[in-house]
Amino acid sequence: MAEHQLILPKMGESVSEATIIKWLKQPGDRIEEDEPILEIATDKVDSDVPSPVAGILKEQLFAVDAVVQVGQVLAVIATDGLDSASPEPRHPSASTNVDSGPDDQTHHQPAHQMREPEATAIPYVPAEGQDGHSTESKPLATSGSGSRFYSPLVKNIAAQEGISMDELDSIAGSGNENRVTKQDILDYLKIRGGGAAAASETTPAVAAGPARQAPAVQSPVAQTTSAAPATSAAVPSASGSDEIIEMDRMRRLIADHMVASVQTSPHVCSFVEADVTNLVNWRNKIKSTYEKREGEKITFTPVFIEAVSKALKDFPMVNVSVDGYNIIKKKNINIGMATALPSGNLIVPVIRNADQLSLVGLSKSVNDLAARARANKLRPDDTQGGTFTVTNVGAFGNITGTPIINQPQVAILAVGTIVKKPAVLETEHGDVIAIRHKMVLSLSYDHRVVDGSLGGRFVKRVADYLEAWDLDREI
Repeated sequence: MAEHQLILPKMGESVSEATIIKWLKQPGDRIEEDEPILEIATDKVDSDVPSPVAGILKEQLFAVDAVVQVGQVLAVIATDGLDSASPEPRHPSASTNVDSGPDDQTHHQPAHQMREPEATAIPYVPAEGQDGHSTESKPLATSGSGSRFYSPLVKNIAAQEGISMDELDSIAGSGNENRVTKQDILDYLKIRGGGAAAASETTPAVAAGPARQAPAVQSPVAQTTSAAPATSAAVPSASGSDEIIEMDRMRRLIADHMVASVQTSPHVCSFVEADVTNLVNWRNKIKSTYEKREGEKITFTPVFIEAVSKALKDFPMVNVSVDGYNIIKKKNINIGMATALPSGNLIVPVIRNADQLSLVGLSKSVNDLAARARANKLRPDDTQGGTFTVTNVGAFGNITGTPIINQPQVAILAVGTIVKKPAVLETEHGDVIAIRHKMVLSLSYDHRVVDGSLGGRFVKRVADYLEAWDLDREI
């Protein structure tokens, strides 16, 4: 009987490792081709690993909660006489990491996620590089023993935190062959940062002396540093009748990402009310024909994304990110749509090059990503590379909201529910009162790089595109 070695497949350009969260099959279990064998979690999404062959699970090479590198062997499957595997060594320590090149580096991030079609409130889903920090870091030194393997993820975290190769070599590793895992370096950073904080707290008198003698005019950095008060989070209390619910993994990631975003970006919000009567009437007119022709429904979400894509082309300085004192102007327009999951968590799948898609293409992309999000079938690449996010708070009947920016982006648009309102219309015969379909658009933006003028004009341009909708548009 032949054996097949199940390896951890490549899951995206910036994903180099995953954590095993559950084995769906046990040794001795029969496995069909394409049947899921285990569930894994990355910083992007949770997903299943299916079997490429039919057979019997012979051996599990990693336990639950183990961190596995892309390309390592996860399990051995005894096939029914079909030698579908190459003769590779079984032990995970001897397996090859096929994604150790620089193109597969993952940025250090407390990634976060979410899900649903017509979308949601405050998102998150880290995507690549979303660690909520804009610190200047020293490049990772190339010196060191050179005999120890480091994954692209560990290298990238080290580079962002200014850890030299010699310092990295000193970190004890808990992985195979004493490799440093992501958790190892994060634990090290806690100790490293805690030591610095403790040192500063033990010398208050020394810090206070020079401060009284400082010149009247300080640099902005000095003013910020000296003005920052030491704060500590209040500890909540729970009575005997209260229920304590531990956050699941995804909710912890969301929580970290939201806090990091608020601490990183000074949030400002602008609001515009849009008359979308023509849009509502147009959709009512074409939705039955469209569903019969395409086999799926058309919602308002692709229309909102189209309007946002056009506005981003008009105002490209909203389609940016911030790196220290540098502004990175994005060439591509990749729109994330905050989507609610059945669990109540959120994820933000991304529609790439949204400005190049037709309305039919946008509709199909929206429906596909929403369906795969609800079925936990998103790939890590599906949540990466977003440059702007749209969240539909109107799906829950909310008039508007003030969403938190999805780092490292600089703006997020919330679309509220569409309601009928009396409105004054100007006609050639004078003003009249008519019933119109209205909705509120809310833009949260990073005031470091997006001023009120730019943010206000951008959200108004989105509203203009929606209000000017052509009732006779064909799709």
